Parts: sequence; C-alpha cells; structure tokens
Amino acid sequence: MTTHPLEPTPNTSWPVVNGTFSLGDFEVERGGVIRDAKLSWQTHGTLNAARDNVIVYPCSYGATQADLSWLIGPDLVLDPEKWFIVIPDMFSNGLSSSAVDDDEFPAIVTMPDNVRAQHRLIVTEFGATRIAASYGFSMGAGQAYHWAALYPDLVERAIIVCGSAKTSLHNRVFLSGLLRTLEAAPEHLGGGHFSAEPHAALRAFAHIYAGWGLSQDFYRERLFETVLGAPDLETFLRTDWEDSFALKRAANLYAQGRTWQESDISANSLHGGDLPAALSAISARVLLMPSTTDLYFRVADNAAELEHLPHAQLTPIESIWGHRAGNPRTIPADLEFLAAHVRAWLEG
Repeated sequence: MTTHPLEPTPNTSWPVVNGTFSLGDFEVERGGVIRDAKLSWQTHGTLNAARDNVIVYPCSYGATQADLSWLIGPDLVLDPEKWFIVIPDMFSNGLSSSAVDDDEFPAIVTMPDNVRAQHRLIVTEFGATRIAASYGFSMGAGQAYHWAALYPDLVERAIIVCGSAKTSLHNRVFLSGLLRTLEAAPEHLGGGHFSAEPHAALRAFAHIYAGWGLSQDFYRERLFETVLGAPDLETFLRTDWEDSFALKRAANLYAQGRTWQESDISANSLHGGDLPAALSAISARVLLMPSTTDLYFRVADNAAELEHLPHAQLTPIESIWGHRAGNPRTIPADLEFLAAHVRAWLEG
C-alpha cells in the first residue's frame, strides 16, 4: 500500500490521507481478471483504538474521491472528528484500475467485485473490526447495500441515499439507452472499446442524462435559471452536462454503466436471485432515503425492499431536484434534511 498524506486546507482541521492499494491480479465473478489491480482511496479522520469507527463511502457513477468529499465535515453529513471515513474509488472511475487503461479489462465488473476489493483494503490494511456504516449515493448506495448484504456480521448500519438493492427494469432501460448511444459512435470498436474519444456521442450521452438526473418539476420551475444561475436552458445543458461528461472517458462510462445495470444483491449462489431472502439476511440497520422525484430510484422500489429488511426505516427526501436531491451540494434545504437524518441514524 502506498500512502500520500495531504496538507490540510485552511478549512480542514482533520487528517486527510490518499493512497493506492495493490490487489494483484484480481479475478472478477463474471469471468476475467483485472491485471495488477489497484484501488485508489482517500480517508478522512482518525481510526480509533478499537478500529470500529469506520464509515465506508463508495463512489457514485463517474465520480471520484474529489467529487464525494464535499459532504464531509464536523457540521455536514459525515463528521470526520468522530468517524474514520474511507472513500474507495470504484473500478473504472479513472483513479482505480479502469477499463480505459486495459484492452483486456473484464467485460463486466460487478458491484460485489468492487465491494470485495474494498473489503480487502479496509479489513487487511486498516484492520477494521467493525464497519459503523456503509454510506452511499446512487451507485455508491448500491455498493453500500452490497456491503450490508455480503458482510452482515461486519456492517452495523447502511445508509442508502437514492439507491436500491437491485437495478429496476425501468432503470435498466435508461442505462441501455446510454450504452446504445456509446455503441452507435463511429469510434466504437465493440465491447466498450473505442479508437478515440467519441465526442459527439458523449454530447448526446450528456443530454440524455440531463433529462433523467433532474425532475420534470425542476425544469418546469426553471431552477437551472433561478437557482443555478444559467441564462437559458441551452447554456445549462452545455455547462452542467456536456462539459462535465466531456471530461470523462467513454470506455470508463461504458464499463461503469454495465456495473450499474447488473446490480443485484441477490445475484449470487447464496440467494439464487431471491431478493426478499437477500434483504431478510441483512442484519444492519438500514436507512433508505430516496428522493420523491428521482427518476432512477423510485420511492416505491425502496418501499418494496422495506418489507423484507429486519431493521430499516424509509425516509424520503421531499424535493423537486430529482436524483440530485441525494447529492445536494447546492441545495441547502435538501442538505439540511439529509445531514439531520444521517447524523441521527449514526448516533442511534
């Protein structure tokens, strides 16, 4: 393991450390090997003597540790003065081993593959005796769910923000549209490999995403103008969506799209696709926090899961910000709501 201590910023009083964890040749469950696999990570706070104050905070789609760390702070959602917060970078996010770097990268790397790698980091290198909580938003929430399902004796709490135990059929249709858009690019060589970055396809990809990432009510109220400050819709789509996805690599977006599409905590030999059985086997206290206007992860999906979870609570985020309500960096009301309920759940 290689570590790289970071100097605290003027507004950061807690320890922050970056590192890279070597996994060797890492076999994945659907076949194939991530050669010389590496897991990038960042920690906030201090591991206590009992090594039981760990919060694992996996990445969402296309995100890196830098995109997630904003909600960490003594007065924010995750308090680094109490918890030792570990952000493991998901495979194919550009920091951990990624599809763009290896033509022989496995066709499908699942959420369990990611979580098994994260488990090796947290238990082997940090020596954690207990996971106080797995916390995640969107695809990060899917990984947090998998932590609770795969390691029920280790995980005390799971906080699922705009996520689900299994990718719904409607969500899979959305992802199919994204993948087919990338496949239609003339630069696509097949199997998520590209001869060059497909810039036109990535612009189309961004526009599709913009229609799903925020709700109909958001656009009806023109919050992109009144709150986010864009002069018009065209500018908003360019600056908030096209420019963001232009920084991503198509092969990585494709690979993570497959990971998201295949997410299912019951897709294993233990549960044989029986989702209620997989949910019933979770011993962690689970907080489900969907957004009432999310188009990916519906409140109804979490409500159906709630029936089978032994220790769980459903607390929807009443918001017109769609999926973004679960990542409310620029939404003070939603941030206050999220922080209050997460901190209460962690104290409970």
